[in-house]
Amino acid sequence: MTAALHIDVPLTDGSLAVIALSGEFDINAAPAVRARALDLIAVGHPHLVADLSSVTFCDSSGLGALVGIWRCAKDADGSLTLSAIPDRLSRLLSVTGMDTFLPVYPSVEAVLAARQGNRTTAWHPSPAKRHQQPGSTARPEDQHGPPHREW
Repeated sequence: MTAALHIDVPLTDGSLAVIALSGEFDINAAPAVRARALDLIAVGHPHLVADLSSVTFCDSSGLGALVGIWRCAKDADGSLTLSAIPDRLSRLLSVTGMDTFLPVYPSVEAVLAARQGNRTTAWHPSPAKRHQQPGSTARPEDQHGPPHREW
């Protein structure tokens, strides 16, 4: 038996909304998460923060939902920011390359502080990104391994 995913929206403030997920973000839950996020975008909250601190499992459907939400937010001149991602999800984001376009912060509070103009920068849990300095001239292959090759 899987742990049902719960979706909460603890904060809406102007164009920003926080969507908090808890439980398993899988094929059964992904459509509901995507629908809720798109509803928030449609009613004027195109900047979404996904609090994933209580996600116990995420499969490819969950990752696909995040990409879909990111695209819809971007189309609405918004954004998707992830916060408090579990270690396993961090690894999935890194392996899939999603960590290159989805900013990650250690907490919702850190995202909100950054949005208020503080100098807090996005937290990148992958070792290569964590040690890279802003303005670095590191090559893409240094950050993500060798270029992708078709077999």
